[in-house]
Amino acid sequence: MTAGRLQIWMTRAYLALFFAYLFLPLAIMGAATFNESRFPTISPWTGTTLGWFGELWRDGQMWNALWTSLAVGLGVIAVAVPVGVAGALFLDALQSRTKTFLYGVMVSPLLTPGVIIGISTLVFWRPWGITGGPLLMVLAQSAYIAAYVMLLVLARLQRFDRTLEEAALDLGASHLQAFRRVTLPFLMPAILASCLIAFLQSFENYNTTVFVRGFDTTLTVYIASKVRTGVTPAVNALGLILIAVTVAAAVAYEVLRRREAARTAARRRQAEAAAEAEEERIGVATSASTAGGAAPRPVSATPEAPVRP
Repeated sequence: MTAGRLQIWMTRAYLALFFAYLFLPLAIMGAATFNESRFPTISPWTGTTLGWFGELWRDGQMWNALWTSLAVGLGVIAVAVPVGVAGALFLDALQSRTKTFLYGVMVSPLLTPGVIIGISTLVFWRPWGITGGPLLMVLAQSAYIAAYVMLLVLARLQRFDRTLEEAALDLGASHLQAFRRVTLPFLMPAILASCLIAFLQSFENYNTTVFVRGFDTTLTVYIASKVRTGVTPAVNALGLILIAVTVAAAVAYEVLRRREAARTAARRRQAEAAAEAEEERIGVATSASTAGGAAPRPVSATPEAPVRP
């Protein structure tokens, strides 16, 4: 076996192990949903059933926890994304020596354990009578999720051409109009990605949420409590539904992206074809006018001197 074929086989083996490590637990979890056993396992297989989906439908506490997680995730988007975008714009426009220091301060929540953020948020808001609940969960989670948003938007701003904004200002646009018409459309892909990451970070958070939830329960906290008291395959059913929704959303996004790319390529080809046809028409018209009459007289570079009588 040559070195090239050995490298190919090693690469394939590595990819197979990587994807097996990544997706095999999810496959086992999904298969356990259809096992009649009251324990979330595939061994022993006591029979095939769809009853755990009905059990999930009847679990009111789990649905309440799910709606709470969704509401908190949307609240985190509403708070963390504007704060992160503003922080990225501020750092990008800052030219002083304190830029590095401020960057470290703004990124520091990512390095702080979630337990510390949860406890400090609770201690800070308790004197104002806020001891827990969805509002405090949104504030605590946004304290570090805004840093993710700032990093994504800041990376996008590194590729922004400032001359476009300056050209808009020179043409009479205000700073707000230049931001809305030029900067914001350029940042929109990063902002949409930040919204998705902020929601996912909020949805799966446990360490921070458990200290600031009060009497409300999110899905991760509910599942963690069920693990201590005895989890059933109804949790697997919920996980299977979430995986299916995620995969369907990813496939739909990819299909829409490819269709938009195909439409953009078609419009570009049409524009190029129209430009070529216009150039050909101008060339034919110029050739016809040149062949039908006398050749145009060349214009002298310097004016002729007047003739004296």
